[in-house]
Amino acid sequence: MTVNELEATRLSKSYTVEDRYIIVLDEVDFSVARGEAVIIEGKSGSGKSTLLSLLSGLDRPDSGKIILHGRDISDLGEDELAPFRNQTIGYVFQSFHLVPSLTALENIMFPAELNHDPDAAGKAEELLNRVGLIQRQKNFPHQLSGGEKQRVAICRALVNRPRIVFADEPTGNLDSANGEIILKLLLDLREEFNTTLVMATHSKEIGSMADRVVRLIDGRIDDHSLRTES
Repeated sequence: MTVNELEATRLSKSYTVEDRYIIVLDEVDFSVARGEAVIIEGKSGSGKSTLLSLLSGLDRPDSGKIILHGRDISDLGEDELAPFRNQTIGYVFQSFHLVPSLTALENIMFPAELNHDPDAAGKAEELLNRVGLIQRQKNFPHQLSGGEKQRVAICRALVNRPRIVFADEPTGNLDSANGEIILKLLLDLREEFNTTLVMATHSKEIGSMADRVVRLIDGRIDDHSLRTES
């Protein structure tokens, strides 16, 4: 029997910009099986980033329900949500979001230290070695290339061994060669760590590397675009 890691029901999100009322997501239903790699595909402005922000608990929906790892996070207060998010979720941003004043090693350690993990340094070093950056552990973000920054960001997302990793356009700031390296790394590490992966992208080529592709059009899921990769 398939066990879902994530279930979202009738998610809606809108914003008011000056005099304009903008519906970004319109009653979206979405689920991901445990261990699955799912691509959310769509053009800029289709609602991909907003959907990931809601699913990961970084933002709140106007309406709808989100069940993550068996827990309803829709109405959790920030005091409960923040530690749950840190323990259960990893997030990879397009713009890396590394702390400039921390070294590569310290950036990766940070979520584990928030968890009071006594082996934070050891886990961070292991991940840096896994992605070929152990020699860069004392470098600060400004001393790293874009591809190296994103590898550090992936390590940071994985250091707490999360149940699920969200990646929002993780190759958007990289050239095509580094983009391919990052995608392969994400998918390899997802399998190695037995982690569920949900990745948003506007690139159609990436879809062939995932288990399933979901297409988002103007804030709604296009059911006709769903497909399972063989």
